[in-house]
Formats: sequence, structure tokens, C-alpha cells
Amino acid sequence: MTRRVVVVGAGIIGVATAIWLRRSGADVTLVDRAAPGSGTSHGNAGVLASLAMLPVTAPGLLRKAPFMLASADFPLFLRWMYLPKLAPWLLKYLRVANDVDTRRIARGLAPIVSDSVDQHKALAVELGLGHWITDSDYVHAYPDRRAFEAERYTWDIRRAAGFDPQLIEGRAVHDYEPALGDGIGFLAVAKDHGFIKDPAGYVTDLAQAFLGMGGRIARHEVKDFDMPGGKIARVLTDQGALDCDDLVLATGVWSGPLMAKLGLKVPLETERGYHIVYKDAQGGPSRPVMIAAGKFVATPMTQGVRCAGIVEFGGLKAGPSKAPFALLRRQAARAFPQLRAESQIEWMGHRPAPSDSLPLIGQIGDSRVFTAFGHHHIGLTGGPKTGRLIAGMITGQSANIDLGVYDPQRFGKPT
Repeated sequence: MTRRVVVVGAGIIGVATAIWLRRSGADVTLVDRAAPGSGTSHGNAGVLASLAMLPVTAPGLLRKAPFMLASADFPLFLRWMYLPKLAPWLLKYLRVANDVDTRRIARGLAPIVSDSVDQHKALAVELGLGHWITDSDYVHAYPDRRAFEAERYTWDIRRAAGFDPQLIEGRAVHDYEPALGDGIGFLAVAKDHGFIKDPAGYVTDLAQAFLGMGGRIARHEVKDFDMPGGKIARVLTDQGALDCDDLVLATGVWSGPLMAKLGLKVPLETERGYHIVYKDAQGGPSRPVMIAAGKFVATPMTQGVRCAGIVEFGGLKAGPSKAPFALLRRQAARAFPQLRAESQIEWMGHRPAPSDSLPLIGQIGDSRVFTAFGHHHIGLTGGPKTGRLIAGMITGQSANIDLGVYDPQRFGKPT
């Protein structure tokens, strides 16, 4: 029997899931209230960051956080009026800021991200969309060797996962990347990475390819679910019901309210992220560069140079803050003193952050409802692999990794 699957969420994870399901022969409807690729997937840094298995909650975060928030030059912001609502999630989040949990989380994230470039090519090349993917180094830039050594803990975990960087120092730094300013004197270069030239355009084209494969896209808003006997039967939207045998929730931070309708309370918050596109820029980097001091990535894209990063806690409803944009501009000016642009485009979006920094990938009991969200900063990086795993679960293909760490019921069973 051909399985009828509704995939809710038309970002990179939802679209990738829909494509892999169509390749397996499923009858797939992709549902979102907005156009494909117009949400969080639109605004990321574009890097296929295969080494990005480290959570934000590294050891020492609890001790350092007050100083980070007090510094005008550190990319961590908090809307203090939001703190009472944030506090229960934040306490859980800080509880895993230790060595044991950091290594456990890194082991969980590595299978999702470590082969990112290959997974994106497997998704896109057959569809004629390989031109969006650029093979490149992924550069981490530091003022000096001492600053690099201060992150030895992070790099040791990456090395253990197979990512041993090439180290470049002194004058060779500017021979390698001339756009960098004199304040950068040391580089850790990760080979065999890549980036997407325009994440929104990429996801849009993938969605069009999905339509060409016989899939359907519905611009509906999901309101509820019909689950007779505890199994999904219909998705209830603002424009009527959609019958299905299986349901995939790939709705990022907006998955929280939908999970509540299923009786599951997930500790999920938004890490608000910011970017500035220096349109038609000159004097920018030739490949993605993470500026360690500012914790932002500068990526050459179709529109220009995108500088993306920042973590701000402030909820879903508040508009963008001014301070994160000001910090991005200061940090970009220091790192790339020759960067010039005809204009600038500002953007703020929402990263879905479970309190334990691991995505929710799997089936909720025997309900035929599958989750594919909660990827923090690695949604683009891990999107194709996540979609492939979910499609395999639905169509009965076994995975060669332990999926238990992503169990969507790990925070409690439905009530």
C-alpha cells in the first residue's frame, strides 16, 4: 500500500524529508503556512558545518554567562523582561553545561552532521541542483595561537570525531585569506566542508523539484490532529482536513505548541539569530570564516557577504533588537576592514533549541507521528540526513546509527 504522508514544515528538514519519502514511493503532501525556505532556513550562515557537533552548553557556561551578558562585545543577549518565562527552560539548559553531558551530546550530534556535504549532494545533485553546493574549507579565525589554545577542549572533541584542522599562523594567514584584518593572526582550517550560496533559493528549488516528482505543497496552517485509537488519521488545518497514514512534524521552534496538542510538553525555546547581508560586497572572504572572538560566520553568497551569528533569548513575539546588529557590524569591520557594500540587509530568525541540545527525531510511540525538529544551529547542516532517517523510519528501512538519543518522548510520554 502506498503510504500517505503529511510533512508539516517547509524548511530544509521538511523539504528534504518530503523528497526522500517521494523517492521511496510515498504519497507526500508538504504543508506550511508560508512559502518553502522563507523561515529559519532562509537566514542561516549557509555553512555545511560537518564539525559542528559541540553544543552551546560547554563546561563553564554557568560561571561565564553573567560576564558574557554584561559585555557589549560578546554575542549573547537577553531580553530581561522575558526571563521569568525563560527561567524553567534555562535551568534545564544550564544543567547540561558540564563535561559528561557535552561529550554525550557531541556523540549524538556527530552522526547527523559529520557527512553533511555528501548528504546534501545525495539530496540535490540527482535533481539538478548541485550548483547550489560549493565545496570549501571552513575557517576558524583567532587573534593568535593563545586564543586558539583556549578552545583546546572544543578542538579535542572535534579531532576525536575525525576533524583535525590545518593550522596557519603569522604572515601565512593573510596569504591564505587576504580579506582578514591584522587582528587575525591564527587560523584553524577544517578541510572537506562546504556552503550553500543562497539557502532560501536552495530550499525553494528543492521544493520545486519535489513538486516535479509528483509531490504536493499546501499553504495551510495546522490547527490540530485527529488520532482515533492513538494513531494519526487526519491533520486539521485552517482550510480543511488532510487524510494521512503518517505525519512528520518539522516545524522548528513552532513544533512546541503542536506537540502540546499531542499531549507532549517539550522544553523548547528560540535562540534568536541575526544576520546582515553586505549586498554586492567587495573585500569579503572567499570561503566561510568563523570569527572566534565574535562567534559569527562570514560567508560569500549570491547576494553578497552574509555575517550571521548571535544568540539572543527573547521569545517568539518580540521584534529584532538593535544591539545584536550593532555588534555584528563592529565585529565584521574589525575582521574584514576592507569590506564594502552597496547596501545592507538585516534579518532575525528563530533557532529551535531543546533544553538538552539534541534534536527530536523519531516516532511518538506507535502513533505514526514522527518528529524532525530541534536542531539548534545545525538545521541546514543536518537537514538532509534527518530527512533521510525519517523517511527510512516511515518506509521500514533500518538506520545504521543509534536513534534512541533523539527519542521524542525522552522528556515524558503523552498525557
